Amino acid sequence: MEKLILLVEDDREINQLVKSQLEQEAFKVVTAYNGEDALHLLQQHEIDLVLLDLMLPKLNGLEVLKQIRSTKHIPVLIISAKDSELDKALGLGFGADDYISKPFSLIELVARVHAAIRRATQYAVPAEPMQRESVAVDSLQYKDLTLDMATFTAKVEARTVQLTSKEFQILKLFMTNPRRVFTKEQIFHFIWEEDYYGNENVINVHIRRLREKIEQDPSSPQYIRTIWGIGYKLGDS
Repeated sequence: MEKLILLVEDDREINQLVKSQLEQEAFKVVTAYNGEDALHLLQQHEIDLVLLDLMLPKLNGLEVLKQIRSTKHIPVLIISAKDSELDKALGLGFGADDYISKPFSLIELVARVHAAIRRATQYAVPAEPMQRESVAVDSLQYKDLTLDMATFTAKVEARTVQLTSKEFQILKLFMTNPRRVFTKEQIFHFIWEEDYYGNENVINVHIRRLREKIEQDPSSPQYIRTIWGIGYKLGDS
């Protein structure tokens, strides 16, 4: 079944170039040049994925993303050249799944779209990239941190924490492999299931946001530790 992509980009040349490339990959594409039209198209069509520029007329991309996330869980890939806005889109509760920095290659864009579609259609529950439990488990626990597999939430002592899909998968990766140190490249490979392009911002933002949610003091984390020069691991076990 053909997947329908909503492409929201106000630069008409880029819009048509990306649309043409995606259609060559057998995707159906509807396009918008501003945020208001994008929201109208989301109401009119069953969209499978959104490619969203952040610098849009009428309604900016962050507002569009916020409204998408209030009702839908479809993949949203950000297209932008502004790192500060990307940081907000990925990490501050807006819920973007990934981003592509301008200028970008069409090959990379198509690869990321395919990967996001594959994740959304094949993995209704976050995949277990390393260990696989021989029997289903309801939760994972480390010290006072509990990960609820049914509700996709974490509990720190008595406090319930809502997680995004990526935050849940990252925390699950650490908690099912408590003795392993993961590099940023490995985390990207296991969670995003695609090639690592060397931009660390997407990992940094998700780790920082996750720490803000589960750590008593994010500047001195007890659950997600930084192993300098290597990557991250769960606690000090």
